[in-house]
Formats: sequence, structure tokens, C-alpha cells
Amino acid sequence: MDCACQAQKSDLSLLDGVLDTYADVPGSLITILQHAQEIYGYLPQDVIRYISERTGVKPAKIMGVATFYTQFRLQPVGKYLIMLCKGTACHVNGSDGIEKTITETLGIKDGETTADGLFTLKNVACLGCCSLSPVMMINDETYGTLTPDKTKKILAELAAAAKEGA
Repeated sequence: MDCACQAQKSDLSLLDGVLDTYADVPGSLITILQHAQEIYGYLPQDVIRYISERTGVKPAKIMGVATFYTQFRLQPVGKYLIMLCKGTACHVNGSDGIEKTITETLGIKDGETTADGLFTLKNVACLGCCSLSPVMMINDETYGTLTPDKTKKILAELAAAAKEGA
């Protein structure tokens, strides 16, 4: 019987190389978490427990670090992670309208993922691209001087690319 309440099982061996290198290095917890998130896409609970076992750092401390830094995710995200800047320059230049376009187009709010697992929206305090405001990053690509129409076009192109298997 497959129960959604059962804990997910991650392939912990994928993290062994990172832990072999960093487990005994003082101050390396953030580096370990960054590598773990790169491997799994987020920080699953079983991975956090495994890091704790291998490093001797208590799970509560690991969770404290993981929840303090916005770069870390404790839930899986879509294929395309949309980070929408909500900083002052972006706000003044229309990021609220861009957020409205994204939520209406994709049917998700901040922190949510589309049912097909394609897009996740995350509002962020600042992306450091004020001269391009309003701006969003999708995975490693930056999109600036956004308008509602430009935003819809970007989302449509990414959805089409995903369907084509690109």
C-alpha cells in the first residue's frame, strides 16, 4: 500500500562524496546543504537526518540553518523555479502586476507549484538587478524590464519547451 504519509526515501549514497569531503570540516554545514540541495532539488527530511548522523550536527541546528537562509528549500519545486523580485525598485516599477500575471496565468500563488510540477513561484526580497526592474529569475536565467505581456510570453515559451522535452 502506497501511503502519502510515508516518509520519502532519498538515495543517500548520492551525498556520500560530499560528506566524505566536508563532514569533519568545521563550518562546512552551509556548503553541505548547498550540495545536498543541488543533488536532490531541495532538502528532504531523510537527507537532513543523514547529514546529522554523518556530521554530528543536531537536526534542529541543521533545520535552523536551512530555514534561516532563503536559498534553501524544504519542499520540492517545479522544473522552473520563478523567483520574482519584490524589492523596492521592482515594486515601484510594477512587480505586483507581474505577480498578478503569473498567478492568473499559472493558477498558483507565492510558494506554490503548478499541478503538473512545471512551475513554482517564490517571491524574494531582492535579486540585485535593480536596473532591470521589474525582474524575475527562472532557474539560472534572468528576465528584466518585465511587462505582463512579456511575462506571459516567457511562461508560454517555457511550457512549450517542457512539452517538447527540451
